[in-house]
Amino acid sequence: MSAPNTNIERQKRRHKGPLLGLAALLIAVSLIFVLFLGNETSPDTSLLGEGAAGTVPADVTPTY
Repeated sequence: MSAPNTNIERQKRRHKGPLLGLAALLIAVSLIFVLFLGNETSPDTSLLGEGAAGTVPADVTPTY
């Protein structure tokens, strides 16, 4: 069953705010998601300062 007295123009006016709010929320979440993915570290880097996996930087001298 549908409502007997619907005014489409009034409904458009009443829904404009919530729809704009949802659009702004989607844009903000997608921006945060993209920034989060941009800050991920690559597998080449490590906390020990090594370059590629298993290699030692040239400026490190071994101590025996």
